[in-house]
Amino acid sequence: MAVPAAFFAVFFAWPVAAIVLRGLKADGTWHLGRVTDVLARPDIRHVLWFTTWQALASTALTLLIALPAAYVFARLDFPGKQVLRAVITVPFVLPTVVVGTAFLALVGHGGLLDELWGLRLDTTVWAILLAHVFFNYAVVVRTVGGLWAQLDPRQEEAARMLGASPLGAWRRITLPALAPAVAAAALMVFLFTFTSFGVVQILGGPTFSTLEVEIYRQTSEVFDLTTAAVLTLLQFAAVGAILAVHAWTVRRRESTLRLVDASVTARRPRGAGQRALLAGVLGTVALLLVLPLAVLVRRSLDAPGFAYYRALTDADGGTFLTAPLNAVWTSLEYAAAATAIAVLIGGLAAAALARRDAGRLVRGFDALLMLPLGVSAVTVGFGFLIALDRPPLDLRESWILVPLAQALVGAPFVVRTMLPVLRAVDLRLREAAAVLGASPWRVWREVDLPLVRRALLVAAGFAFAVSLGEFGATVFIARPDNPTLPVAVARLLSRPGELNYGQAMALSTILMVVCAAALLLLERARVDRTGEF
Repeated sequence: MAVPAAFFAVFFAWPVAAIVLRGLKADGTWHLGRVTDVLARPDIRHVLWFTTWQALASTALTLLIALPAAYVFARLDFPGKQVLRAVITVPFVLPTVVVGTAFLALVGHGGLLDELWGLRLDTTVWAILLAHVFFNYAVVVRTVGGLWAQLDPRQEEAARMLGASPLGAWRRITLPALAPAVAAAALMVFLFTFTSFGVVQILGGPTFSTLEVEIYRQTSEVFDLTTAAVLTLLQFAAVGAILAVHAWTVRRRESTLRLVDASVTARRPRGAGQRALLAGVLGTVALLLVLPLAVLVRRSLDAPGFAYYRALTDADGGTFLTAPLNAVWTSLEYAAAATAIAVLIGGLAAAALARRDAGRLVRGFDALLMLPLGVSAVTVGFGFLIALDRPPLDLRESWILVPLAQALVGAPFVVRTMLPVLRAVDLRLREAAAVLGASPWRVWREVDLPLVRRALLVAAGFAFAVSLGEFGATVFIARPDNPTLPVAVARLLSRPGELNYGQAMALSTILMVVCAAALLLLERARVDRTGEF
């Protein structure tokens, strides 16, 4: 546990504390009275209200649209099911910058809706809500659908035989069993939308701002570190409460269910109702998930002769000091390094947490590992510049700074993927190997590693995809001559001109293809076939 604890202390707790303290203490004087002043400002209260309101609305809309798909993937068997499962997961691993760009190409100025009907939804709350549903659709389908597929259908059938109506049997038998999974999915969606940055930054314009966007604006544009520090603490407290509720929900989910093999619960659609439901889900996936990505690709091909793609090979001497296409290789190199760090840190943490004799302090560290997913990435990135600027850790000019920030986001995915598998390893296997004279290292290499190899590959795949798309912290610390793909896309979108917009679409398409390829490799290496993360 020492290595993961030291890593998170140095590269997460220290930078966050440094930027918060810098904001609350200036010229040797504490400005704690500014906390109430900041919270009393009408513009800040409006940001807090919008952040909470849009997160609640996004969560409700995502559940409404995705729960029917969870049933379809859990209970129905149809051709192309595995391919469709991979398709709906692509948006989840895409960077939020690409999600915002895809919807900008669909609902923005000159987008598909604008061309067909003169309808523009950019800079409206509906564009933000739909983009959040696009991004979080797979969270609900996989979390709820994975559990739904393992619920014994004979319990509901028995209730039907005793005279219950189909709705009554579902309400009294299935819904209570699904409630913890639905609550866990809802909390995850709320967490992701509450801390939304890239989507709101691109689609919200100057009208809408979440806490994350406002922290970025106060830090990089207004240079009001006190306001940014107060907002960071507020977001930190909110995310901590959300994670505490999430941890309680997951524990309840794991301890109250009786599950069966998921492969025996899915059947071919029967009756007009199930066929209509399947058709509706397929239509929703086509319109909500596939169409924005297809429009993104089409906009990148608007210019004849792949002009936007060819322009990526030219350095313009303005925003970029090098050809934008070089961002592809830079992102791949950074993501590979971040994946190695995340797998090392997350693997060690999962191994420590999986021990049955782990103490309360070690188990409490499990919740702390999730905090980087909810704490402002902007705060972490700016904190890196402030905290890691002097010996013995003067890393501001080092390339490793970006992979370190990306690994903070990837490590929790590694822990969440590997921990259930490590806990499932039979302790008697390890004890038998030890009795036969194997050292602890040999026990791990010959007993544990073969059993968790697939989980390790899945964890590495998630860490790579997440690192590839990290934007909030990277936008602060990426060097001008080595921007990552999300940073390059954001810079191109911030500049006027059709060529810049087309290059942003082309780069976003390249990033989408790379993420999709990583996802397909991940799907082939999945630990199980239940469809659960």
